[in-house]
Amino acid sequence: MKLSHVAALTFASIAEAASVPDTMRAAAVDRGGDAETLSIHQLPVRKPDAGEVLIAVNAAGVGVWQAKYRPRDSQETHFPVILGSDGAGTIAALGTGVSGFKVGDQVYGTNGAFYAEYVTIRAEDVAHVPRGISQTEAAILGISGLSALQGIDDVLNLKAGEKLIIHGAAGAVGTLAVQFAKLRGAKVLATVSDDAGAALVSRLGADVVINGRTGDIVAAARLFAPGGVDAVLGLAGGDVLERCIDALRHDGRGRVAYLYGMDPIPRPRFGIRMSLYSFIAGRDEFERLNKAVAAAKLQVPIAAEYSLADAAEAHKRLEAGHLLGKIVIRVR
Repeated sequence: MKLSHVAALTFASIAEAASVPDTMRAAAVDRGGDAETLSIHQLPVRKPDAGEVLIAVNAAGVGVWQAKYRPRDSQETHFPVILGSDGAGTIAALGTGVSGFKVGDQVYGTNGAFYAEYVTIRAEDVAHVPRGISQTEAAILGISGLSALQGIDDVLNLKAGEKLIIHGAAGAVGTLAVQFAKLRGAKVLATVSDDAGAALVSRLGADVVINGRTGDIVAAARLFAPGGVDAVLGLAGGDVLERCIDALRHDGRGRVAYLYGMDPIPRPRFGIRMSLYSFIAGRDEFERLNKAVAAAKLQVPIAAEYSLADAAEAHKRLEAGHLLGKIVIRVR
């Protein structure tokens, strides 16, 4: 009976994997340039190699870096290029040597090309969708969630009772960082750029919210932390971030974390630890993220949803800025 059950599962997995088509729809670029170069292509579905999984993509995240760094024409770029660095879907096939997943599992991941009906990526860059999170929300959780949690825990080493400024708190990483900081017992001063952002981050738990464009950051920070704030998480560059950093304590214990790709980067200060960082994926990192998601009862704000065919419009919206959360491309 046990052998029959195992055989049935094996045959079911083979049958499901065998239903994967040879080609797929994908939003890709044929040349470097603006958002208009992003269009629908019919491309081959690549089978998973050893250590890889094939995912039938449900939705993909649209990160701010994708508008900045669409591929440019060069000898090193082989067009067409499928975009999309994170997303979520269902496992359609497994490469040899993969453990911990089975065909039909709902997963999310990073480091792939998710603007497509199927993506093949390393199993270590994939995790099960955590309980309480939809696949649409999971599509934008990977990079933003890891960036937020690792910034709070690993780079800033934030402790309960410490006071933190999150600059750019209404964006994809910021909205999650507010919740993870509160999970760790910190006090949060959040900067935003409009009233809608202020309402959102207040609802997510920020203790103090200020409009960085119109408010007095220095005065707000003095009231928030008379002796200086302990840390700053910089998610947007410019003069407002510089004023946030000026609000740090001056006893050598103040620290700043800012994400790779920021422009302009903040100027260095004597006696302040300033750390440029980027997210790190991996089985252990995803496990830690999923635990934090559950503990925080995380809310994942979605700024807007677009179809795969409207990927170019999603990029135009991205370039317009002032997003509350992150844009999603619905593939299925």
